[in-house]
Amino acid sequence: MFRESENTDDEPPKWMKFRSLLVFSMLLRVFLIVYGEWQDAHMEVRYTDVDYIVFSDAASLMASGESPYKRTTYRYSPLLALLLTPNSFFHRSLGKFLFSASDLLVGWFIHKILKQRKVPEKICTYSVMVWLFNPFTFTIGTRGNCEPIVCAMILWIIICLMQGNLLQAAFWYGLVVHFRVYPIIYASPIILVLDAQVFRSGQKPTLVYWNTGQAKTPASNTERKTFLFNLLTTLKSLFSRERIMFALISGGVFLACNAVSFYFYGQEFLHEALLYHLTRTDPRHNFSIYFYHIYLHYERQFSAVEKLISFLPQFTVQFALVFCFSQDLVFCIFLQTVAFVAFNKVITAQYFVWFYCLLPLILPWSRMKLKWEGLLCIILWIGAQTHWLLWGYMLEFRGVNVFLQLWFASLLFLAANTFVLVRIIQRHRFSPLFRRYESSSSSKNVTKLD
Repeated sequence: MFRESENTDDEPPKWMKFRSLLVFSMLLRVFLIVYGEWQDAHMEVRYTDVDYIVFSDAASLMASGESPYKRTTYRYSPLLALLLTPNSFFHRSLGKFLFSASDLLVGWFIHKILKQRKVPEKICTYSVMVWLFNPFTFTIGTRGNCEPIVCAMILWIIICLMQGNLLQAAFWYGLVVHFRVYPIIYASPIILVLDAQVFRSGQKPTLVYWNTGQAKTPASNTERKTFLFNLLTTLKSLFSRERIMFALISGGVFLACNAVSFYFYGQEFLHEALLYHLTRTDPRHNFSIYFYHIYLHYERQFSAVEKLISFLPQFTVQFALVFCFSQDLVFCIFLQTVAFVAFNKVITAQYFVWFYCLLPLILPWSRMKLKWEGLLCIILWIGAQTHWLLWGYMLEFRGVNVFLQLWFASLLFLAANTFVLVRIIQRHRFSPLFRRYESSSSSKNVTKLD
């Protein structure tokens, strides 16, 4: 995306230095939180997200010694309510400052990851700006949405893996899956990269830097055979020390968090925070292509076959992406997230932030030029979303029966997501996150494959 710039090694202007951008981003978010308080008090349309009111009510219940799940529609980990208990004692907007701080932390983590991979400062700066100055991302935290916390934890896991700190990565992975279930989809690519040829006892893994193989475009035939051989050897050595350790620690943290939550809140926690998300069927209109079918048949119980069919496209796409791109870990989990959201049974706008935090990490490896191909993808994606929102407005605020048109808009939005995803894959320069230590036996076997 930034490869068309000729002087990538030039230092950015002084006002574009990373620290300056971070300070300006912080001031912008503080202003929006203060403005949001004014808008909530003086205007009919509130700035604060309705979810934040749910979080705050649940936190108030927890602070008074009651279950947060007594608050209708609170379907999150008790940890979230615990984090927001200061709202009840000091000020109701403290949670927004916490979420916005996590938002800024995401920007710092993006910069840290790119610098560790030797991406030039100018490209780092532009990539960080994609997150910090995205209107969607700087409003999501200031309106009171908790997703920046999840994004920060996911990026910290990547940093821990890059530094070879498997214990800490496993701990945070178990915690983030407890906090928000969807990162469970990253388990497969993470397990696959924990290879004995990458992670050696007592040694920090060697990263593949930005300028490594920069002149290459598609992988050569030998590289493909090497990758296929590596995949086969990975499957054969699935139960390595590193993989077993990561699985046991992350699984243990996940189970421990759930056990403590279940001890305090029982079946309420189990149903609202976990099982609900597996069986959720939302009859209200949303971006998903499944909403219309759910709306038409909501009063009857869906069979197990119907539920399986709705998950089948997700499972198929996830398996294909992991199989093809697991070694390029960051790119793989970006693709997984976009595909997971696009094919989900329920899609709301806040889900988009799940992959927005990963987008800046893949841009330096993209051969897509902003003019005109990049702009075409942006316009197509935003246009399909705007088209859906127009029909949603007609239904929600005008009361016009446009369910069928809204469903067609959902199909168009899925097509736009698919098109953009395919273009991103085609223009991406495949770059494994870690360099593998090839053994002599591996080289001999690759030669035999040739």
